[in-house]
Amino acid sequence: MKLSSFFTAPNQLTLLRMVFVPFIVINLVAGHYTWALTLFVLAGLSDGLDGLLARTLKQQTMLGQYLDPIADKFLLSTMFLVLSILHMIPWKFTVLVFSRDIGIVVASAILYAIAGLRDFRPSIFGKANTFSQVAAVFFVLLLQVEPVRWIAIARLTFLRATFAFTIVSGVHYVFLVGQRLHAAHVPPSRPPS
Repeated sequence: MKLSSFFTAPNQLTLLRMVFVPFIVINLVAGHYTWALTLFVLAGLSDGLDGLLARTLKQQTMLGQYLDPIADKFLLSTMFLVLSILHMIPWKFTVLVFSRDIGIVVASAILYAIAGLRDFRPSIFGKANTFSQVAAVFFVLLLQVEPVRWIAIARLTFLRATFAFTIVSGVHYVFLVGQRLHAAHVPPSRPPS
C-alpha cells in the first residue's frame, strides 16, 4: 500500500467524514440539532462523493476499500450509540446494530487468519442496511428540528427497516462466510487426462 494513496481526493474525503463525527456529537449533546443534522448530511454527501470521485478520477485504492466502510461504521455506530444515550433511538436497535458489526469484524478477522481472504465487499442486503441506518438517523435528527407527524412515521419506518435489514444482512453474511471458507478449502479439480 503506497503512502501516496493516502493523499488521493476520495481518501481525503473519507477521512473528512470521520472528522465530522466528534462535531456532530458535540452539537447533539449541546442540543444544537440543526447543526448536528447539517453536519450529518454533509458527512453523508461526502460518502457518495468519495465513491464517485474514486471512479471518475480512477483513484480507487486498497486503502480506500478498507477506509470507506470503517468511516461508515464509525459514523453510524457513533450516531446510534449517542442517540440511544440521549433516548432518541430505543436501545434494542443500537444493540442489534453493534452486535452485527462486531460479528462481521470478528468473522472477517477469522476469514483472514484462516484462509487469507480479504474480499469483504458489501452484499445488496448490507447496502440496504446501511441506507436504512442513514435514513433512520436522518429522520431521528429531523424530528428534533421539525416535530411533525410524517417525520415521526418516517423515523419509525426506517428504524424498523434497520432492524429487519440488520438481521437479514447478518444471516446472509454468515451464509457467505460459510461459502468462502468452503471455497478456500476445496482443492482445485484435476483436468481430465
